[in-house]
Amino acid sequence: MQSPNLLKTVMQDHTSQYWVGQFIFWFGLSVVPFLGIVFWYNTTKLVYVEHMFLQAALGLLLSFPLGWFYSIIWKLGPILRMCLVLSMAGAVAALWTALRVVTYIWLTGEVNTWNDFGGWYFGAFYIFLCWSALYHGMIYYRLLEIEHAERLKEVAHTKEEQIKRLKAESIAREAQLKMLRYQINPHFLFNTLHAIYALIKLKDEYRALGMIAKLGKFLRYSLEYDPQLQVNLEDEINTVTLYVNIEKVRFSDRLSVEFDISEPAKTARVPSLLLQPLIENAIKYAIATREEGGQIRIKASVEHGELLLDVIDNGPGLAGAKPAPGQTTGVGLRNTRERLQTLYGDQHQFQIKETQPSGVHISIRIPYESVVSDVPDNTNKKTYNFTG
Repeated sequence: MQSPNLLKTVMQDHTSQYWVGQFIFWFGLSVVPFLGIVFWYNTTKLVYVEHMFLQAALGLLLSFPLGWFYSIIWKLGPILRMCLVLSMAGAVAALWTALRVVTYIWLTGEVNTWNDFGGWYFGAFYIFLCWSALYHGMIYYRLLEIEHAERLKEVAHTKEEQIKRLKAESIAREAQLKMLRYQINPHFLFNTLHAIYALIKLKDEYRALGMIAKLGKFLRYSLEYDPQLQVNLEDEINTVTLYVNIEKVRFSDRLSVEFDISEPAKTARVPSLLLQPLIENAIKYAIATREEGGQIRIKASVEHGELLLDVIDNGPGLAGAKPAPGQTTGVGLRNTRERLQTLYGDQHQFQIKETQPSGVHISIRIPYESVVSDVPDNTNKKTYNFTG
């Protein structure tokens, strides 16, 4: 188990890589000629073996100043550096050849070896050119490793920054959605508490207690559900029905609300409390300001992979709509628009238009998401009517 770890440590250290490369190169320079002599000439005279390893050791020693020289000229231009490399490799090869000849004469006593200096020098020059190429290749490999490590570090830093940014955006989006929801609740609370106060003054304790119970149930739902959470449209309709029942205590027969929900749309995923501010807005303009009251219709269907939601009232329309006294205008619609933009971006539509002969039509298109794998067609529609 320790050998692979040691090898991995050696190969990751630049100094260790250099020494391993030196050993392999010069040891190979000794072994290859030795094997050639043994197998070709069938001789293993000790003097020749000694000379082979001795010349390899001399070459190893001469490679150190050569490498030092290459490190000095590294930052020069490529053409000038190539000329200096060839010149220095040739000079060191000549010195190495002379040392090889001297040691060969010293070991063997053959005095005519200087006549073979040219042939020996050609091989030496080729060897030091190969050594120079390997040296430069190792340097370029180190630089590539450093660049790769810096690139990985940069990618990791970028990914870390992206994660931080996504977390910050998520926190900001959640805070924005909560802010939008909390802006809506005070308007509804003001109206409901005012109605409860009126019932108490009229000594209608039964209706006041019922309205308080419904209000508590609705508020418990709104506090438990996160504004980023998606719920089934059927659950959203049940919540809206609870809200409508609270408002019906205020308006009695003046308020009529109808739900037209297709079966496929019931399983659609929608943001929690999406419809309540739209219905509250319709009540402000179509019901509260008119003595005869009005009607609100909520429709939902699925078409071409999209959920279509419609809130339609028969009030005075955009031009004649005025809020009830003490109420501000546009909060519910503006917050709903911003909330959809935050959740869906460009994958949604939010439109407001007038209907004939009167009234306002709010339509929403969002991507259809359901626990059902296949996107159903707009069929098999069933209508739910809640009147009390």
